[in-house]
Amino acid sequence: MPSFDIVSEINMHELTNAVNNANRAITQRYDFKGTQTSVKQSKEEVTLISESEFQVQQVLDIMLTELVRRKVDIKSLEQGDIKGNGKLMEQKLTICQGIDKDSARKIVKLIKDKKLKVQAAIQGEQVRVTGKKRDDLQAVMAMLKEQDLAVALQFTNFRD
Repeated sequence: MPSFDIVSEINMHELTNAVNNANRAITQRYDFKGTQTSVKQSKEEVTLISESEFQVQQVLDIMLTELVRRKVDIKSLEQGDIKGNGKLMEQKLTICQGIDKDSARKIVKLIKDKKLKVQAAIQGEQVRVTGKKRDDLQAVMAMLKEQDLAVALQFTNFRD
C-alpha cells in the first residue's frame, strides 16, 4: 500500500553554509567595518550579534537572504527579540524541527476534509499518509503545498 511521511526538518548542512556565507558577506560590507558583528550557530539556534539594533536587523536581512538562496525554509526558524548584553545587541533564531501536536492535528483535519481515500496518522513528530492509489497521495501533497501552514513541510519516505 503506497504511503509517505510529512515531516518538518531543516538541512543542517545548508544552514551552516548559510551562516558561513552571511559572515563572509558581513566582513565585505562597508557599514560593518570596525564593528563586532557576527552570526554564530549552535545546535538549536543561530545568534545574530552586532553593536546596534539597526545593525542586528541588517544582519537578519543578510541571514534570511542567504537561507532563501540555500533553499532553507524560513518558517523553520523562530525569531526572538533583540536584546542587549553589555555594549552588544543580539537576536536569537531558534531552529524548529518536527511537527508539533496542534499542527499535526490541523494537517490530519485538512486531509480528512479533502475526502480522498487516504488515511493520515500522527506518529511522533511526523504524519504518515497511506492510501491505495498513488494519485490520491499526490493530491494530498499538492493540497498541503497550497495551504499556508505555520510549519515548513517536507514529504519523505514515499513508497509504492
